[in-house]
Amino acid sequence: MRFGVLVSGGGTNLQAIMDAMDAGKITNATLEVVISNKKDAYALERAKNKNIEAVAVSPKDYETRDEFNKALLDTIDSYNLDLIVLAGFLVVLPAELVKKYENKIINIHPSLIPSFCGDGFYGLKVHEKALERGVKITGATVHFVDEGTDTGPIIKQKAVAVREDDTPETLQRRVMEEAEWQILPEVINELANKQ
Repeated sequence: MRFGVLVSGGGTNLQAIMDAMDAGKITNATLEVVISNKKDAYALERAKNKNIEAVAVSPKDYETRDEFNKALLDTIDSYNLDLIVLAGFLVVLPAELVKKYENKIINIHPSLIPSFCGDGFYGLKVHEKALERGVKITGATVHFVDEGTDTGPIIKQKAVAVREDDTPETLQRRVMEEAEWQILPEVINELANKQ
């Protein structure tokens, strides 16, 4: 299975994927490309350090959103991917891309969907809201991407307990370590091996 990872920031989930590949926990799959909407995303450096092609397709380089969307789709198409992994990609995907790659795009979300998801729920905001509302359990979800925001079919979830002394930052870190970095590589492996 040929897959690509789309990122916007530091690439901690990307690192978890690459580490899982190195450890033999993802088989029958090759990571062909890492694409970021930000030229300075550290995730691109992580990819280059592993000799994986790293490409920036920035909206700032295009006059209109339609031009950017076309460039993003053309870039993805050029790699002949079987799977697209969104790992902290903070761009709304063009409808044409979602339709063309139906059931071939997955996303990692830092909550147990349907809680704390949808427009505006990403990064620390998810954990801030969880703590504000006093939840006792949170976690992460890997799901297929559809036309909505965090509305596609759920593939896998993992729960993480919320501690009384948690801050949004400590909770975010634990959700990444205990859930995101585990279930995202697991799902990629399962899809690569059709388990």
